[in-house]
Amino acid sequence: MTVHNLPTEQGGTLVERVMQAIRKRIAGRSLAPGAKLPSIRGFAETMQVSKSTVVEAYDRLSAEGIIQSRRGAGFYVAGHPIPLSLAEIGPRLDRAVDPLWVSRQSLEAGDHVLKPGCGWLPASWMPDAGIRRALRTLARADQATLTDYGTPLGLPGLRQLLSRRLAAHGIEAPAGQIMLTESGTQAIDLICRFLLEPGDTVLVDDPCYFNFHAMLRAHRAKVVSVPYRPNGPDIDLFAQALSEHRPRLYITNSAIHNPTGAVLSPVTAHRLLKLTDLHDLTIIEDDIFADFEREPAPRLAAFDGLQRVIHIGSFSKTLSAAVRCGFIAARGDWIDGLADLKIATTFGGAPFSAELVFNMLRDGSYRKHLDALRERLARAMGETTLRLKALGLTPWIEPRAGMLLWCSLPEGLDAAEIAKRALADNVVLAPGNAFSLSQSAQGFLRFNVSQCQDQRVFSVLEKAMG
Repeated sequence: MTVHNLPTEQGGTLVERVMQAIRKRIAGRSLAPGAKLPSIRGFAETMQVSKSTVVEAYDRLSAEGIIQSRRGAGFYVAGHPIPLSLAEIGPRLDRAVDPLWVSRQSLEAGDHVLKPGCGWLPASWMPDAGIRRALRTLARADQATLTDYGTPLGLPGLRQLLSRRLAAHGIEAPAGQIMLTESGTQAIDLICRFLLEPGDTVLVDDPCYFNFHAMLRAHRAKVVSVPYRPNGPDIDLFAQALSEHRPRLYITNSAIHNPTGAVLSPVTAHRLLKLTDLHDLTIIEDDIFADFEREPAPRLAAFDGLQRVIHIGSFSKTLSAAVRCGFIAARGDWIDGLADLKIATTFGGAPFSAELVFNMLRDGSYRKHLDALRERLARAMGETTLRLKALGLTPWIEPRAGMLLWCSLPEGLDAAEIAKRALADNVVLAPGNAFSLSQSAQGFLRFNVSQCQDQRVFSVLEKAMG
């Protein structure tokens, strides 16, 4: 590591200190658009650093488009600055609570914002040491792995490993019936592109994962919801919806349901599949929470043999949301069509991410991470449940595993209003109607117990409820 890239006592490297000094001058208008920057020699003396440090700082600022290099004339401030909008600095308090509300607030939030309403684990709970180790291994891979497109189906070794993992849940899916995707979301998007035409009807649970609503809206589908019970969808109302609306697809979670944390019962699963056969319905089984389970729950794909059920998953929740890697397990002829669609929309796969996940899954560290994670989640579930009950919130069920807790508010309180008040105090909550197509969950909030470890979550919630 060169000297100008070493951390300084003031924080940041010498190069970063020089860059920040230039940014401050531009922001303060002492360097206006089009103004010439100090010479490399002069600014090195001012900052008491080497000329090579200033050269690297100027090169980086130029790469960011903040300054421009003019051959033989030095460096100049680029263009005109974008006017500062104070409205873009803070959270959007006026945004309507729709299917994208929680995602937008959570993804756009700064590090100072608490996110008990988001759907992922804190960074400190993720296996960063294992990821770094896998990255070092990947750095020694052959050149093609680091630079080429992936094959349409994805890394064979990872697909073979996924086949064995699915077999542990009773799902028979040879590697040829598995296609890697960049995420669970991309998997659903590809399946919807493959099977739906605009105007087709799709069934969802009520409540269900809010991004199902957003995704189906993007595909111009007609969405119909069926009430969800502690053991699965209400079968009688499900049968009625099939007769009345003749849906093309049904999207659900069977292992750990989002947002309720419920688990599909074997009886409900069998009745559901009988109705599926009778009405020519295809089911997308989203199983992204599978690795949180302590005891395996029934899988529709296992009962069905991947005839009418398409099984999807990813590693975003348990390994890394930054390493985009998911998969689809389906009938062989459907996988072939989905692979063509994948080429048409994204061309190649993501071999870098696939290799990284493959390295982590086969070295044993992932299994150890999951063992510790399940125990940690179990403790967090118990602690969060007690704290919420003390504030008057009632869990809909006590989940057997996972990180999601679906709670009802005291009578008369509106979750959307509480969420907006909490957002003003830098806490992102997940109001019930974001998950409900029928808008019948205004008295519910979904909590991520892993994101409820800070006492401020409960202080702000109590204030917002008051």
